Amino acid sequence: MANLVEATSSQQFEDLLSKAGKSLTVVHFQASWAPQCSQMNDVMEELAKEHQHTMFVKLEAETVPEVSEIYEIASVPTFLFFKSGQKIDRLDGAHAPELTNKVQRLAVTSGTPGGLGAGPEHPKESLNERLKRLINAAPCMLFMKGTPQEPRCGFSRQIVALFKDKAVQYSSFDILSDEDVRQGLKTFSNWPTFPQVYVNGDLVGGLDIVKELAESGELENTFPKSVTLEHRLKSIINRCPVMLFMKGNKEQAKCGFSRQILEIMTSAGVEYGTFDILEDEEVRQGLKTYSNWPTYPQLYVKGELIGGLDIVKELKESGDLSSVLRGEC
Repeated sequence: MANLVEATSSQQFEDLLSKAGKSLTVVHFQASWAPQCSQMNDVMEELAKEHQHTMFVKLEAETVPEVSEIYEIASVPTFLFFKSGQKIDRLDGAHAPELTNKVQRLAVTSGTPGGLGAGPEHPKESLNERLKRLINAAPCMLFMKGTPQEPRCGFSRQIVALFKDKAVQYSSFDILSDEDVRQGLKTFSNWPTFPQVYVNGDLVGGLDIVKELAESGELENTFPKSVTLEHRLKSIINRCPVMLFMKGNKEQAKCGFSRQILEIMTSAGVEYGTFDILEDEEVRQGLKTYSNWPTYPQLYVKGELIGGLDIVKELKESGDLSSVLRGEC
């Protein structure tokens, strides 16, 4: 993709900012050893497809220490947002919903490359549609002031501490980063204060209600914490004797690699199940760590990872594929 590049020097970084002009530039300060950076690169790749007039730059923080020092990069991943060569926003940490929101909010105010026109890249999403999408971005969503790493009010700090103590798995959204979301959510949910907690798209309440749930022992039954991500991944992997994790499904593959492996699996005449990783960001990112396999598609037989497209091709060429693929859904 022309709008997704990697800068390997400070000069290249400066040149990219200059070339982008008034258009939005998103810079990911990353580290090759950090799995969360790899996960966020996948998110950036999807955003680059949607926002063709936004430049997305990957920058190895340790390779360009002079740039990292100027912008006070203390940890990875960190995202900086630029227009006209000036930093206009920042996001610390691996927060896919917040990154998506910031890109969508900042990109619509940018003109097309070369300054031609000032319209949005896509028709503006209605506020209610945005709120629904954010609320359902993860099984448990916390709308708070600040981030879990840096809460910016006492109530948000308390609920983050409570979630940590109870090992609640959640994603968060910083309402201070978007006034439309901050005000709109009050009306949308008929709940005037923050923080607000949602589970499976439904409002649970604020800090007081979460405290009451914890004190009554009901919190474990309310939040998705009772089923850990690892347990969930194992359950999906073993849903069928042969499971394929891909972009899309049997009826419609959504990338070339997934399309190729579907053709091979179909020709093998073996029953198998599929899981569309594009429909569940938690599974998409979690499975990479769980299986220590960074790309998709991924094929499992009886709960064990076989590999990706290249390995399946090798098995087919060697004649071993049929013996490996055994078991029916």
